[in-house]
Parts: sequence; C-alpha cells; structure tokens
Amino acid sequence: MESQSADVRGRPIVSIFFGGGTPSLFPPEAIGRVLEAARHHFDLAADCEITLEANPGTVERGRFTGYREAGVNRVSLGAQSFDAAQLERLGRIHSAGETTRAAEELHAAGLSNFNLDLMYGLPGQDVAGAVRDVQQALALSPAHLSHYQLTLEPGTQFAAKPPALPEDDTASEMLSACYAEIAADFTQYEISAYARAGRQCRHNLNYWSFGDYLGVGAGAHGKITFADRGEIVRTTQQREPRRYQAGSPAAIARTRVAAADLPFEFMMNALRLAEGFETRFFSERTGLEWEAVQPKLERLAARGLLVMEGSMCHPTPLGLRFLNEMLVSLLPESAGLAGKQTLSTGS
Repeated sequence: MESQSADVRGRPIVSIFFGGGTPSLFPPEAIGRVLEAARHHFDLAADCEITLEANPGTVERGRFTGYREAGVNRVSLGAQSFDAAQLERLGRIHSAGETTRAAEELHAAGLSNFNLDLMYGLPGQDVAGAVRDVQQALALSPAHLSHYQLTLEPGTQFAAKPPALPEDDTASEMLSACYAEIAADFTQYEISAYARAGRQCRHNLNYWSFGDYLGVGAGAHGKITFADRGEIVRTTQQREPRRYQAGSPAAIARTRVAAADLPFEFMMNALRLAEGFETRFFSERTGLEWEAVQPKLERLAARGLLVMEGSMCHPTPLGLRFLNEMLVSLLPESAGLAGKQTLSTGS
C-alpha cells in the first residue's frame, strides 16, 4: 500500500474490495489490520464502501459480526448455484444449505447489503433449473445479484475437458426467464449485475466507468491516471506470493496504455452499463476527443445496438446481449485488457 500512496495523493478512496481469492479465510482481526493500514496510507471517504468476498463454505459461524466490527459494510457470497449436482460439477466446496445459513447470518449481523453470485448455462442445466436457482437466491433477500453465464476460461479443468453446455438458444431462454424473476425487485445496471434501489456496487460502477483503482496483493492489477503528464498506466504486482512479499516498490510493473488502445478500453467497460455514459466522460477519462470514437459508435447505433441521445450513449437491450460483437468492431490492432482490481479511487 505504502508504495502506491503517492500515486493517489489528494484523491479519496471511495471503495475497497477484498477479493480475487477467498479473503473470508482471514479472521476479522486480520481484515481490520489491513483496513487500519489503508486508513494510515490513504484518504478513505467517510462513506467508503468496503466489500469482502466470502465463500459460504469457509465462513465460521459468528464471523460476519466480527467483519462488520472491523469495518466491512458489504459482502459478496459466491453461491454460484443451489443445485447440489451443479455445485459438485463446478468443484465448489460449499452446499446450498451453507449459502442459506451464511445469508441468514449476514442479516443477523446487520450486513444486509450483500451480493449473491449466480451462474447459468451450467452443464446439463435447463431453463427451469436456472430459474429455480434465481428464485432460491431471491428468497434470501440479497441487496444485489450478479448473474452471469458460465464461460470456459483457459487453464481451468473445464477448458481442458469441456463439458456439454446448453445450446445458445437455450442459454438465451434461461437469461430471459431469469430476468423476468429478477426484474420484479431489482434494476439491471450492468450487463450481469442487478441491485435494489441504492444498492449498486460502488466498486463496480467505478470500474465500469473507467475509473482508477489500485491493485494491492500478489498478482493484483491496477489502473492510475496521471493527469499532470497525460498518462494512463496499468500496474501489475508480482504474482507469486513470496516474491510479492519480498518485492520492492520498483517490482511493480507499470505499463503506459497506448492512445490507440484507449477508445477500446473505455468502451469495453462503459458499454457494460445499462444506463451507458455521458459522452464528456470519454474525453475526461481518456484525454481524447469524442470524435476519435464517434463514427464507429454511430455505425453501431444504425444497427440498433446503441442509442445516442444528446450527451448520453447507452447500449440497447440487443446491444447488451451482443456486447462482444460491439467490442470487436471497436478493437484496435492491439488492445491491453484489464485484470482484476482490489481497491478503487475517486477521480
């Protein structure tokens, strides 16, 4: 933390996100010490959102009260599914019952501002099964729901031995049926994120609006704008934990984002937001003129994938569904892709 404090001097930290692993393995006292260090080295906003990712199978009974007392005010539970067979296929170590108990304990601990992660398009899953997962999740009264389709990531067991996944048409039916359930009480604000009124994840919003964030921890990525010298820099920490712990500030890899990559990088994030973005943010966050991307966006609008009204630009429902196709049309010859974030700053 100390080595990066100068990068954001004078800028408030508006959110902290403990994730990218299983931070719920740490006791509340350890989380509290990290937050104390963050307050020492950075300017934390009075209403800083502090999120802890938790695996329902690794949280000991009563710990959520300790996390709240340490400063955590938001939790994200990796439920993924409530079907025992699907959890086994996914290699998850928790049960549906443990997710239910974790949600009950969150409410009892005064941490009702929590998210549930859910997947759909799982091996052998049908539409009814996907809807059941959503219904069981909603019955736990979360404040936020992340609902995303299973993808086969390189280097994973599934990628090595791909399972039979639902056809695209079936996955589309799942999404439509699940959306009908979720939309009764939640608003979709991002392609895979839904929230009750006032419960949008501040960390997500900062990230998807191309805001800055610091990556703290082994393998963490960050993005910092240095307005005084007109640079946007990506940072990468040492991935191997022992090397990270032994590393000096100079061990943080810093790579300037090329101007040619900035339109794609901005749109890769901003077009995920259902409400879209104000066009002035493109120039403010990239330092480029709006005309650098306007012609391409107008072509997407002509295809019914975007709406451009006055100072606003946002994807249509069709555009959200075919986001990857839109992004391919905006892709430069080489594009730097963002990694995970762990701590974000206000701009």
